[in-house]
Amino acid sequence: MDIPVIDVSALRGNDSAAMDRTAAALGRACREVGFFYAANHGIPDSACEAAFEAAHRFFALPVAEKGKASIVHSMHNRGYVEMGGERLDETKPGDLKEAFNIGLDLAADDPEVLAGMPFRGVNLWPDLPGFKPAMQGWFNACWDLGVDLHRLFARDLDLAEDFFADKFDRPLATLRILHYPPHPADADAATRGAGEHTDYGNVTLLMTDGTAGLEVRDRQGNWIAAPHVPGAFVCNIGDCLMRWSNDVYVSTPHRVVNSSGKERYSMAFFLDPNPEADVSCLPSCMGPDRPAKYPPITGGAYLKQRLDATYDFRAEK
Repeated sequence: MDIPVIDVSALRGNDSAAMDRTAAALGRACREVGFFYAANHGIPDSACEAAFEAAHRFFALPVAEKGKASIVHSMHNRGYVEMGGERLDETKPGDLKEAFNIGLDLAADDPEVLAGMPFRGVNLWPDLPGFKPAMQGWFNACWDLGVDLHRLFARDLDLAEDFFADKFDRPLATLRILHYPPHPADADAATRGAGEHTDYGNVTLLMTDGTAGLEVRDRQGNWIAAPHVPGAFVCNIGDCLMRWSNDVYVSTPHRVVNSSGKERYSMAFFLDPNPEADVSCLPSCMGPDRPAKYPPITGGAYLKQRLDATYDFRAEK
């Protein structure tokens, strides 16, 4: 299995034919592999470098300092996830990683925050100079690119190009900065940096520091290392878009195994739709010989049911 590298520079121009060619290439990848690299995306290297530098400084803090912004203080999927605090494969031990989750940056007096809507809480920013602006800059750049990718999805799925636009203007998006230590020599064979899983949302945009570790499962069940493509995002379809497209697009299992012998850092941007978005079978993805496989659900309800199964502390609450 090869993960295709797709030049998405057509998103920044007005060439309709180029958009069609890019959408067709993207559609093939989404149907056949579930993964693709987004190259020539237009996000400046400086934004990426600033975010990685801030991530390094955060994870270098003492555990007690990081814990002041712990995710256990939030039911909105915000804050610091300690080493082993997440189990993406529910049959395996906790993942050998630590993370920090950032969502849409809402004010404490935002009406949705005051109403206690799920996943509409405030971010738990650490007291670390420069961290917030670097992460907000990266979040917004990834958000813009993710929305643009949906223009290509819409073209490929025979929808109006702006079909998804109003479903991602206040999304349940999450930026996760991640730190994977090297696997210790005495680690249990079941230990993973991130256990086998599929992502929950519509599309994930992953940027890594170049250290190997991401593995993708092909249709025969073999694990294939995803090579590093400098400057490109590794993107994959999530379960929500697979459901929305009636399984036309596929959400492919993947995991992280950090056998590099060194630290690994990455930044994953998970783009989920607005909480009220109606995730019903797309009209172009159903017909007499392809009935809808899933009942309608809102974006917020779908994310909640998936996250409740991932974190022990959510189940306890």
